[in-house]
Amino acid sequence: MPIAFLTLELHIEAAQSLKDRRQVVRSLKDRLRAGFNVSVAELDASGLWNRATIGVVSVSDSRDYLDGLMKKVERAATRIANNHGAEIADSFVEFL
Repeated sequence: MPIAFLTLELHIEAAQSLKDRRQVVRSLKDRLRAGFNVSVAELDASGLWNRATIGVVSVSDSRDYLDGLMKKVERAATRIANNHGAEIADSFVEFL
């Protein structure tokens, strides 16, 4: 059974404090969970205000389905991040 793991590196230019950073990260996590029924977590809780790493995981019988789902999640994450003054600096998908 394939597992897809998407890693998103966020650069949050608008963040002036950890509170601003948390607001962007929490909004992104909540919207991805609700919209795609995937597991989402912040991977490194660094003290940097303008950086965050988000992990998105899903399991399915079909690798093709997972590939399409992760592409949709990445597009949605890019849109959500842009709406909150952030950008996806890097992203990559692994299949286990």
